[in-house]
Amino acid sequence: SDEQDNQATSPDEPAPTARPDRSTEPEVTPAPSGQRPGTIRLPDGGSATLVRHDLGPDAVLPVPEDLGEATWWGAGLGAPSGASVFAGHVNWQGREGPFSELWQVRVGDRVVVADNGGKKFRYEVSRILTLHKDDVPERARELFGQSGRHRAVLVTCGGRWQGGTNGYAENRVVIAEPV
Repeated sequence: SDEQDNQATSPDEPAPTARPDRSTEPEVTPAPSGQRPGTIRLPDGGSATLVRHDLGPDAVLPVPEDLGEATWWGAGLGAPSGASVFAGHVNWQGREGPFSELWQVRVGDRVVVADNGGKKFRYEVSRILTLHKDDVPERARELFGQSGRHRAVLVTCGGRWQGGTNGYAENRVVIAEPV
């Protein structure tokens, strides 16, 4: 099953999050327009400031070094299609990050993303996946693609700690639909 209820541990090292695979999504496809996100509020009250980042040459979504920030990539809020992808730390330097909540989130929970002007966009969790990091690239188009219905996709690390450049063995991917 894709859904798992394993709990993340708390090492002191950060780990990279998901790798949206550019080979499955044409680079010429621009992200659909929409409002620029400013902050995200998770179901249990955790929040982060959203920082816009594009994918690097290795197709890895950069994660900010500040625990109170999350990376935003893809479609803007209220876009007619495409994923607004938000990636944040499960923990950092011994402190728990707001995206650690993704390991307790349930289908039906609400996520609120506010744009820079304070307008709120509400999403309801519709799907929760725990994927081994090696499985994320082959599912990139499905999860992070810029076609299909607009959705918010939240990503963090977790599961078993491997250390080294891999960090955690898994990624938690939470998909939420606009309400």
